[in-house]
Amino acid sequence: MTEKRKDRKKITISRTFFRWLLIITAASFLVSLTFTWIFETKAARDSARSLLSTNVRDVKQDVIDASNENLLDKTWQIAMRIDAGAPTDPESLKQLMQEFDVAEINVVSDEGIIIASTSEQFLNYDMRSGKQSAEFLILLTGEETQYVQSYQPTAFDPSISRKYAAAFLYDGGFVQAGYDGRQFQKDISKRVTDAARNRHVGQDGGMILANEEQTIVSDRYGFVGKKLQKTGLRIDGIPEEEVFQAVVNGEEASCMYLISEGYSIIAVLPEKEIIQQRNSGLLVMGIAEILIFALLFLVIYLLVRRRVVDRIDRVNQSLSRITEGNLEEVVDVRSNVEFAQLSDDINSTVDTLKRYIAEAAARIDEELAYAETIQRSLLPSVFPPYPERKDFALYAAMDTAKEVGGDFYDFYLRDENSLALVVADVSGKGIPAAMFMMRAKTMLRDCSERTERVSEIFQQANDRLCEENDANMFLTAWMGVLDTKTGILRFVNAGHMQPVLIRRGKASFIEQKTNLVLAMMDDVEYEEDTIRLEPGDILYLYTDGVTEAAAADQSMFGFDRLLEILSKDFGTGEDACRQVIRTVRENVDSFVQEEPQFDDITQLCFYYGQEKE
Repeated sequence: MTEKRKDRKKITISRTFFRWLLIITAASFLVSLTFTWIFETKAARDSARSLLSTNVRDVKQDVIDASNENLLDKTWQIAMRIDAGAPTDPESLKQLMQEFDVAEINVVSDEGIIIASTSEQFLNYDMRSGKQSAEFLILLTGEETQYVQSYQPTAFDPSISRKYAAAFLYDGGFVQAGYDGRQFQKDISKRVTDAARNRHVGQDGGMILANEEQTIVSDRYGFVGKKLQKTGLRIDGIPEEEVFQAVVNGEEASCMYLISEGYSIIAVLPEKEIIQQRNSGLLVMGIAEILIFALLFLVIYLLVRRRVVDRIDRVNQSLSRITEGNLEEVVDVRSNVEFAQLSDDINSTVDTLKRYIAEAAARIDEELAYAETIQRSLLPSVFPPYPERKDFALYAAMDTAKEVGGDFYDFYLRDENSLALVVADVSGKGIPAAMFMMRAKTMLRDCSERTERVSEIFQQANDRLCEENDANMFLTAWMGVLDTKTGILRFVNAGHMQPVLIRRGKASFIEQKTNLVLAMMDDVEYEEDTIRLEPGDILYLYTDGVTEAAAADQSMFGFDRLLEILSKDFGTGEDACRQVIRTVRENVDSFVQEEPQFDDITQLCFYYGQEKE
């Protein structure tokens, strides 16, 4: 009976292992396939957005180029007539205006005054007195011989849109000509409509061009002469260069538009092409994953069944006696090196357990000290960290309230010109907070290597931190990515303290959007902010252990006191960073006197210097 029960137990272990291995493999495959679907969908959408944007921008530039060339050509012909001695009285200028089919002609003296015009109201007008007109005075400096403005509402009557160009006169001054949308659209219609009609977006997509009256003048779908709204396309209220959905020629399509020179330029890409691109990538990846997971399942099952299950059963029998209290039981399974080592390890563990019962209190202190060492070893501690870099410097310090804490800082170069800065504060104290801190730090850096935008880094890290967060811990965090070449700092604040910017000896908090803390709730979108650092700027990052440091009367160190002590000249480079952190710490210690530190104090100071040599 005993042997039969053992056989049944072996069969149960084998079946249980097979069932769980199958479940885990299938679940892993489904998760992998889901992530692949998400990735391929995003990639297809991003590719479609890029394709649409490229086409509308190209056609927009074609329209602008055609309009500029046409108006400049007319302006030069008018200028040559005047240089050749053509009269500039109002009637003669109006004849030139009709001959060249323009809406306005002005002759400007070398002093910037309109001395002749087809409109009497502009006579003696000083070109310097208007923002639009003053742009043409560059012709009087000799730097340019011609100048053209974009199509825009006129300053004298915003209800009228007009395009102006000017060409210099050999006797001094220049001539200015302007024409409205009707005139230049008539002149450049063939070139513009050809640019739209002959352009393909993807395989079956195309361009649609509509004039100021929203009448289609060029497309691939047979809509010429129809109003834009009658085709199903509506762009009112939709921002330019934003992808939107519409039914075009009976098909669902992704669209994007720009407005240039009075034309509405619309790019159309059928949804079926986007979906086809997504499905092609998904099919290839899906087949590869099926083969990989099937092979992996087969290898693991056969290997474990033959070499592990039976021996685990024998080990379990000995472990059952040990867990029942028989610490004299000896595990003796030595069929191979691994199980021999396992047997020795279990026996050694039992012997050690006996000794640990008496030494538990002492070992707790030793383990806490070791945990502190490990935690600190995970933080960058060599300063200067990048001694070869002359365009920036930084310094950081962390003082925990207990042996281990939940604060951390991090910094690393993502590439030669991209530096990431992180400061965070985990809820709680002690070992649980320290463990969560290590996980969060690893997650943030891992996500930073996978994606570019800081907002997406936080979104991915937040979703991963929410997984298996049974302790319901969370953390506030601030992360910025600096382009060291331009000084542009893109950052996200997830419920953390406002950073301080020290510029020319004056400290101030950086205005920013405040987002939900990390690991509180999944599927959270984080908003990103941007600031440009100037050479000599100092960025100071910290945790609430600084501002919430309390004195004996329960008053707090506070934000105003922090700004006050940081509002001075700290010098340059790493010395400035060290001085900032030292100044804050000394002032906090002086403020709290003999009161114990109740929270971790973490500081990171960054100095932005001149451009990299």
